[in-house]
Amino acid sequence: MIDVIVPNYNGRHHLEICIPALLRQTRLTDVRIMVVDDCSTDDSVSFLRATYPDVAVLLLAHNQGFVAACNAAIAATDGEYVVLLNNDTECDEHWLEALVGTLEQSPTYAFAASKLLLFDRRDIIHSAGDFYRMDGIPGNRGVWQHDGPAYATCEEVFGPCAGAAAYRRCALEILAVRGHVFDTDLGMYCEDVDLNLRARLHGMRTVYVPTAIVYHRLSATGGGALASYYCGRNFVLVWLKNIPAPLFWRAFPSMLWQQLLIFGSALRHIRGEAAQARLRGQFAVFPRLGLFLRKRRDIPADVDIAVMYLTM
Repeated sequence: MIDVIVPNYNGRHHLEICIPALLRQTRLTDVRIMVVDDCSTDDSVSFLRATYPDVAVLLLAHNQGFVAACNAAIAATDGEYVVLLNNDTECDEHWLEALVGTLEQSPTYAFAASKLLLFDRRDIIHSAGDFYRMDGIPGNRGVWQHDGPAYATCEEVFGPCAGAAAYRRCALEILAVRGHVFDTDLGMYCEDVDLNLRARLHGMRTVYVPTAIVYHRLSATGGGALASYYCGRNFVLVWLKNIPAPLFWRAFPSMLWQQLLIFGSALRHIRGEAAQARLRGQFAVFPRLGLFLRKRRDIPADVDIAVMYLTM
C-alpha cells in the first residue's frame, strides 16, 4: 500500500489543482491519499470533504508547522511506501507509478526523488534530486537549468526534495528519533536535508527518477523572509547535528567561511527584509547550539565515511 501525504495550511486554491492531478494517476488501486491540515483558517477542509470525500483528511487541533504535520500524517498511516507531496504542485499522471515503481524494482534504494519542474515554466528544473556540500550548503541539482539529457537518466543522488518524494516506511522507522521522522526542532526548511543526511549516515541510498515529473509553484507557500530566517538558522544546525566526528574538524573551516560569506552578503543588503531575516537566523543558532550538539549522540558509531564523501 502507498500512502500519499499532502500537508496543507490555508491552501484551498492549491488543492484545487493538486488533488485532481493525484486522482488522475495511472496507479491508484493501492494508493491512499491523505491531506494533513495544519489548522487552516480558510475553507480547505470543507472544500475537501464536499468535493473529494474519498480523500482522507487529518485535522490537527492547532497549527504546528510543516514538520509536525508531516510527522503526524506518517504516524497515522501504515503503508509500505510513504509519499510526500507539497500542496502547491501538479503531478504528471504517471508520476506515482514511475516513482514508487522504481523503488519496487530497486531494493537497494530507500528513497526516490522526483523531477521537479517550475509550474509556470515547465522546461525549467527546480530539482532533479538534491545535493549536499561539506561546507553545509544544500542545493537542488539542475536548479534554473533547462530540462534536457543531463537530467534524463535514472541515477543515485544524495537525497530527494521532500516536496515530491517516496520513502520506504521501514527506512523511516529506522531513522525516526523518539517517534519523529522529521526533526521538529527545525520547524521548517532543511528538514528533508536533515533526514537525507541521517539516511546517508545509516547507509541508505536515494534514486532519482526522471520520469516522475511534478510541476511546482516555487515558494507559493513560503519563501521570502520566512525562508531566509529558517535557512540562515538551519543550515548551521543541520551541519552541526549530522557531520560525523572524522569529518567535523576537517570540514569546519569551510562551513565557517561560508557562514561568514553569507553574513557579509546580508550586511551589504541590510535594508532588505530577506537580508535582515537571514542575519536573525544566523544569530538564532547560538541559543540552540547545546540542543543540536546533543543530537549528535544519534549518529551511528560505524559510519562509512567513504559513502559520505561519495554523496557530499
